[in-house]
Amino acid sequence: MDQPQEPKTLFLSDTDVTPLPEPRFASHRCTRITPVLNRVGDKWSMQIVMALGSGSRRFSELKREIDGISQRMLTLSLRGLERDGLISRHVTPTIPPRVDYTLTELGVSLSEPVRALGAWAGEHIECIRAAQQRFDQRER
Repeated sequence: MDQPQEPKTLFLSDTDVTPLPEPRFASHRCTRITPVLNRVGDKWSMQIVMALGSGSRRFSELKREIDGISQRMLTLSLRGLERDGLISRHVTPTIPPRVDYTLTELGVSLSEPVRALGAWAGEHIECIRAAQQRFDQRER
């Protein structure tokens, strides 16, 4: 039997990144960060980040916890989050294999603004719904 895989953990302090000079036009900067914003703006990814904010989860636990997500979408979202360094995947070679997902340090740093955005949405949902109703009535 193989040895358990060590989880791959990304630490912010380990990233040796030299900031690029500020581009002359803001549109260049927007183009560079669009893929990141697409990831953090994705409804499934944010629900996964929130679920993992309270600790490690197995695939099946995430599937049960995130209402309405399909197995395929959960798989794709987990892969994207892992690719972006926001979560780590740890495989324990048992039968069947046990796979646990955990936020990396980078993922933990994202969970605070995600919680803040969720709190904002909760505080303002009634105002948003009222505005939507007014708009929809005007469009008729």
